[in-house]
Amino acid sequence: MMKKLFLFALIVLLSVSIFSVTNHLTILHVNDTHGHAWEYSVYGNPDIGGFAAVSTIVDQVRNEVESCGGEVLVLHAGDYNTGVPESDQLDAAPDIVAMNMIGFDAVVLGNHEFDKSRDVLLKQMDLIDFPVISANILNEKDEHAVEPYTLFDFEDYTVAVYGLTTEETRKLEPIYLDNWHFEDAIETSEKLLPELEEKADVIVSLAHLGYKSESNNVKTDSDELAAAFDNIDVIVDGHTHNYFEEAPYINDTLIVQAVDWNKYVGRIDLTIVDGEVVDYEWQLIPVNLKESGDAESYVGEPVEQDPKVLAAMDYFAKLGDEKLNEVLGKTEIYLNGERADVRSKATNLANLITDAMIWKTDADLALQNGGGIRASIEAGDISYRDILTVLPFGNTVYVLNLSGAEIMNLLEYAVSVSPGEGAYPQFAGVRFFYENGEIKDVTIDGEPLESDKTYRLVTNNYLASGGDGYDILAEKGDAGYDTGFVLADVVKDYIKDLGVITEYPGEPRYVRK
Repeated sequence: MMKKLFLFALIVLLSVSIFSVTNHLTILHVNDTHGHAWEYSVYGNPDIGGFAAVSTIVDQVRNEVESCGGEVLVLHAGDYNTGVPESDQLDAAPDIVAMNMIGFDAVVLGNHEFDKSRDVLLKQMDLIDFPVISANILNEKDEHAVEPYTLFDFEDYTVAVYGLTTEETRKLEPIYLDNWHFEDAIETSEKLLPELEEKADVIVSLAHLGYKSESNNVKTDSDELAAAFDNIDVIVDGHTHNYFEEAPYINDTLIVQAVDWNKYVGRIDLTIVDGEVVDYEWQLIPVNLKESGDAESYVGEPVEQDPKVLAAMDYFAKLGDEKLNEVLGKTEIYLNGERADVRSKATNLANLITDAMIWKTDADLALQNGGGIRASIEAGDISYRDILTVLPFGNTVYVLNLSGAEIMNLLEYAVSVSPGEGAYPQFAGVRFFYENGEIKDVTIDGEPLESDKTYRLVTNNYLASGGDGYDILAEKGDAGYDTGFVLADVVKDYIKDLGVITEYPGEPRYVRK
């Protein structure tokens, strides 16, 4: 299929007047790889993805395109961090080394690049051998915190790639932003695009914005960006993990995503005549995906893993394995941390996590955001790896002193969160009913809530700093303290204390009527 698309582009090229200069540019792209540096298996789909297979695809396309006189760019649309314990423990070094070996040309900072401290991000940027960009992230002096764009000068034309990071980062990942802040993506583009038009023929926005996310004006989506301007040729996007059967084309702008987790490599083939994009083709190249339920039937062609990249990944996989595989306890039941469930209702695993927070701190009530719970635990032995997969963000446990009246304000925000959102609340220690827009019968540890009494709330440092819109907690920062306990380690110790889990309640701590 890839060769057919390229041959089509060559036919277009030959049909153009001999007085015009025609070029071919191929852009390969991934996004939201989230620590999936190695091949992995999901239900019904064994041994998919991984940067070693991505490397093979990139090499094949480079050889094909460059042998015909075209050029290739390889781009990452953000969120290389967070999701696989081996990567998380090593601050995404495996992912970065793989991308260096493959020869990526640029990456935009995604919101999950702010999951850890500024020191970690700066070390990552120092390790990355290619441009790290974002035009709308400014420092305390209102200067660009990283390079806003990068230029690629080819023989007959120049390509500008400029970065945009979702403004939602200030809500989603507020802990380690320090003095960096996020400008509106459309306003940033208005300022920058005239400069880029002077310097380049083709303009690509490498964006971690998300497509049609119904964000209620909290952030700019890529479709909104495309609609606002007529001089962006391509938006290589991420953040919302979209699968497109056909790439959206809005206001003469192509918008693409490659789903997530290295399941696909996106391929754009642009025909450029006299510095202007006149035609395009786009496809998703599956990375060893299989037909549903058939482990031997590939979607597309099977892809061999690049032995050099594979050797490097094998080395990283062995680091820390002993600690990650340590057996901490055992469960005889399935502990449910499925995304759709923990963001819409109570589950036994969500209850276990919030119970662990109270167990460790002796607080009166606990609050955990459903979006911070990232996986389930199957029946059997429980390892540290399992817990880090459930809680990959490295959050610490934070204790706040709140009055009963402030607890009510907190609950009012919590129940306003729509099921399905990452901010959806999981509780321990508190019980109440929510009926006809009113919170009723609130109890703390079985006793009625008293508005003038002080209670100890335990949460994670992400929510304590106002993450997921919990601004009331950020406003009370001086009324609490960070315990320094890593939430994953608290859950680890709690599971050790439980021993063998034969049952665990999954009943809701509050009831919507």
